[in-house]
Amino acid sequence: MIFYVREKIFSFGDDFTIRDIDGYDAYKVKSKIFSFGNKLKLYSMDDRELVYIEQKLFKFLPEYLIYENGFVTAVLKKEFSFFKPRLRIDSQHGNFYIEGNIFAYNFTIYRNGIPVAEIYKKAFTFTDTYEVNIDDNESYPFILSLVIAIDQIFHDDRNQR
Repeated sequence: MIFYVREKIFSFGDDFTIRDIDGYDAYKVKSKIFSFGNKLKLYSMDDRELVYIEQKLFKFLPEYLIYENGFVTAVLKKEFSFFKPRLRIDSQHGNFYIEGNIFAYNFTIYRNGIPVAEIYKKAFTFTDTYEVNIDDNESYPFILSLVIAIDQIFHDDRNQR
């Protein structure tokens, strides 16, 4: 399934709209405005919270916790690398890792060594916009939460050092 993840232009914090391939709203992401570290929630269109994403503070390399139904189901950690960005995910959904290209615009998500999602960041747009192609056997909210975490780690202007 193909989704389009787009950060909202006029919003306080990091809010996103996620549309399906036909252009219909599928999910929405809202962030906490005044908080230490990034805290975002992914909702269904009927306002059910599906995933909570929280940045762990005071880490040398970025680290995020992914919560589903109030329980931590994944820990996403950026790994040190010189050329290609790489993230490791310790998850109840399986063994995941993410590799990106040298410019951190395109990423592949692997589960147990097999590609399960492709992420393409659109260039020359006013806001961060991604095309995400997810294998139909995967949890869409979980994979989309990884995409949001990737945006926070590599492309969030508030976090650029």
